[in-house]
Amino acid sequence: MAETILIIEDDRSIREGLSLNLELEGFAVRAAGDGERGLSLFREKKPDLLILDLTLPGLDGLAVLRAIRRDDGETPILILSARGQESSKVEGLSFGADDYVVKPFGLRELLARVHAALRRASRGSGTRRFSDVEVDLRARRVRRAGAAVELTAREFDLLRHFLFHPDMVQSREQLMQAVWGLDYFGTARTVDNFILRLREKLEADPARPRHLETVRGIGYRFNPG
Repeated sequence: MAETILIIEDDRSIREGLSLNLELEGFAVRAAGDGERGLSLFREKKPDLLILDLTLPGLDGLAVLRAIRRDDGETPILILSARGQESSKVEGLSFGADDYVVKPFGLRELLARVHAALRRASRGSGTRRFSDVEVDLRARRVRRAGAAVELTAREFDLLRHFLFHPDMVQSREQLMQAVWGLDYFGTARTVDNFILRLREKLEADPARPRHLETVRGIGYRFNPG
């Protein structure tokens, strides 16, 4: 069965051109011109990969990305955007995208990135490990040294976000936007408290954390090694 790619892109010429070329590559393609329709198609039948524009009418691309990543941490998502600033790239990746391509783009490069993302996804599994911790992403279960670890829903969401962004330094504000959402009215101290709780449950020595590192003056970094 052909792998399915969903395109959410409001520019009709780009949407139709990509659809045609991806179909020539052997993919089954579904497409939407706005965020709400695209999110509906994603939930109706989960694709093998999503190509997502950020500037969409109605529900914008980041809102779509956040909505998907609340329930699905595995489907590869490739952002296709005219926003080429570093801050936009960091924001998209910190929200859970796997790759970021700036418009205008070369078709051959984009196709190569699509194939690479699908290869990475096919090699992956629903389980992630670091040190003596095992995380089952599908079942939302965590074990440490073979023993079950109880995490709240938000603690698990924060841990999952770190697992998908290893070695990336992220500010408290970036973490709050990615995990709690833009409409959450909390403070940086909220993130600090959750990091502290994760350290107590997952680190061998919470006072000297090996994995959930503090980057002084910036925020935190997850070190899986």
